[in-house]
Parts: sequence; structure tokens; C-alpha cells
Amino acid sequence: MELSIEDRTKLIEKNHPSVSIERQSELLGISRSTVYYQPIQNPNDKILMDEIDKIYTETPFYGQRRIKVMLGRKGYDIGRDKIRNLMNQMGLEAEYPKPKLSLSNKYNEKYPYLLRDKIIENSNEVWGTDITYVRMRQGWLYLVAILDWFSRFVLAWRLSNCMEERFCLETLKESLTFGKPEIHNSDQGSQFTGNNYLGVLKDNNIKISMDGKGRCYDNIFTERLWRTIKYEEIYLKNYENPDDAFGNLKNYFKFYNYQRPHQSLSYKTPAELYFNK
Repeated sequence: MELSIEDRTKLIEKNHPSVSIERQSELLGISRSTVYYQPIQNPNDKILMDEIDKIYTETPFYGQRRIKVMLGRKGYDIGRDKIRNLMNQMGLEAEYPKPKLSLSNKYNEKYPYLLRDKIIENSNEVWGTDITYVRMRQGWLYLVAILDWFSRFVLAWRLSNCMEERFCLETLKESLTFGKPEIHNSDQGSQFTGNNYLGVLKDNNIKISMDGKGRCYDNIFTERLWRTIKYEEIYLKNYENPDDAFGNLKNYFKFYNYQRPHQSLSYKTPAELYFNK
């Protein structure tokens, strides 16, 4: 008899100090995010957070004032304090026009934006990364991906229930199995400005570029990826749990990379352009 996700998770909850959480999750066939996942307690807040996510996906330059107006047009009469609190739970930085899912740490190293007016002509010239909110039936996860800007090929991605540096670092290391870029671009969030993450970039002699604060289009190709994946996958599904989200997103990323032709790529797939240029 096959164990349910809940039963397999309970096995991990027993203390096994000699076996890492990652290894236990792998052996039991569940994602690490499932182990730590706790469903949201207030269903009304969850509805509002999903609506905020939709507004940000469509208009990433809106701040909390316009978010309040847009929610009002949908029939939600809530104050700015409530919106600010919900955005904080989602990891959105309300003070700036960009949806900042990776929150800044003023003590971490920052780098200038290197890509203004740059013409990208080959794969592995520029990689971009970002974090976005993924809704589920009773909660949410965070999704990070690393994208090759020339081909739009998604090199690696991870899901997590918290905005930790670790899941971003794991994604970067997996991406480097494909090669390495000349320039790596991210926002100024603490996940991408910590010593561990920057150390990997420096060890590989990769130039570091960071979005200007409040400039939502400095990472435009990754923003477009989020809009595509939400309208073609996430908003069409109602994920039951983290494993459901992981399985569906795994299938979608395979489709996106290897089967989905892009108009901006002369109707080639990202894989065709990434591996043949």
C-alpha cells in the first residue's frame, strides 16, 4: 500500500539526525517544501493575497495605493494597513513599485545594473533570477528560477515555503551544470546578496548585476516568464499541496523549455535556441 503525502511527511518528522531532510524527502518521494509547509489559517486573507498576486502580475509597477483601488473595484473594501500586512506576508515590498519578493538587507553587498542598452546575442551571456508567489488551495509557496535571457531557457527552478537563501543557492548551483554566464542579474534581495550566493558567482568569475531599487523592468525577461507561467499554468490550476504544485510545475517547465514556441524567438523553443546558438 502506498503511503499518503501526510504519512510520508510524518516519517520525516521523527528525528533522524544522521540523515538530512533533503535525503529523507528524496527517499520518501516528496519535495522538501512539503515537510515544512503549513496551510494558511485565515481563508479570507488567502483570497485577498491571491487577488493581490493577480494585480501585481498584470501591473508590477503598482504600489499599495493603486492596489487598494483595484481591490475596491473587485468589491473588497479594505484599508491600506491591511493591504500592507498581507503584502508583507507575501514578501512584497509595498514602498517600492516593484514586487520585491526577495527582501533587501542593507548590510549585504550591492552591485550596479550592467545591462542598460546591452544587446544580447548569445546563450550564456546573461542569466536573470527572481522569486515569485505561487498560490495553492490553502496556502502558498515561493518559486525561484534562473533564466537565460537570450534563449528564455529556464536553467533551473525550486519551490520553497519560505524566502531563504538556500533554495536560491541550490538553483544557482544546478544552473551552473549547463555552463556559466558572463553576467548574472538579480534584484537586491538578501537571497541574492548574501555571502554564499555571491561567493559562487565570484568563484566562477561571473560579473554581478543588480536591478536598481524600484525599477521593475530591469529584470524584464524574468518578469515576463512569471506572467507567462501564471496565466498558462498556475491560474489554471488549484494546487492541493506542495507536491501537487511541484509535479505540475515540473511538467510545465519541460513544456516551456522544449515544446512551447516563442513569437519573440521566431517561433523556436527556448531549448532549440539555447543549445544551438
